[in-house]
Amino acid sequence: MMNLLQMADTVVQAAQTVAQSDANGDGKLSLVELLTMGGWIMIPLLLLFLITIYVFVERYLAIQKAGRVDPNFMNIIRDHVYNGNVSAARSFAKNTANPVARIIDKGIQRIGKPIDAIEKSMENVGKLELYNLERNLSVLSLIAGIAPMFGFLGTIIGMFQLFYRLASTGEFTIQSMANGIYTKMITSAVGLIIGLLAYIAYSYLNTQVDKNANKMEAASAEFVDVLQEPTR
Repeated sequence: MMNLLQMADTVVQAAQTVAQSDANGDGKLSLVELLTMGGWIMIPLLLLFLITIYVFVERYLAIQKAGRVDPNFMNIIRDHVYNGNVSAARSFAKNTANPVARIIDKGIQRIGKPIDAIEKSMENVGKLELYNLERNLSVLSLIAGIAPMFGFLGTIIGMFQLFYRLASTGEFTIQSMANGIYTKMITSAVGLIIGLLAYIAYSYLNTQVDKNANKMEAASAEFVDVLQEPTR
């Protein structure tokens, strides 16, 4: 029992030493040196972080581009359709590069067919456009789940190294425990931070995709109204 209490006390002292090392001028560590103490498990964590940044930036730019719709787009389409100039309406939609225009273009191609068939065609295009916007978002969701697990794996490795060193050398000092505690704390913290960043990125991008989906649905409904208006 006394040995366990002594061990617990030593662990606490080691943690305090680790925490105070940045405060002391002689023991101050740079960020790179601190991360390096996490061991080899920091390599996959770094890869996960880089993938998170890449996917977020790439998807953010793509979604923002897809969401840029001219406020007068549907007004121009309506005027062309009312005037019977279907070819001009299709040319205008075809030369506009965004999901809304591609959905309307499909609807214009189906003019003359039953409304249900037109709606179905536009709905199919909308599903494809939505799939393109959501592409690679599942990667962020996956990273949000596995990054903390890698951090936990680093915790296990750090404690294993610590107790293996104690068992091999029999040396039970604060200095002998510091590296194991570093590995445990650093990998756990980095894994949680990366997982949190990936989750925030995933949630934010999903919100932006939903906004684009609402724009597509609104444009489709407005186009159907345009087609039905002359018959009222």
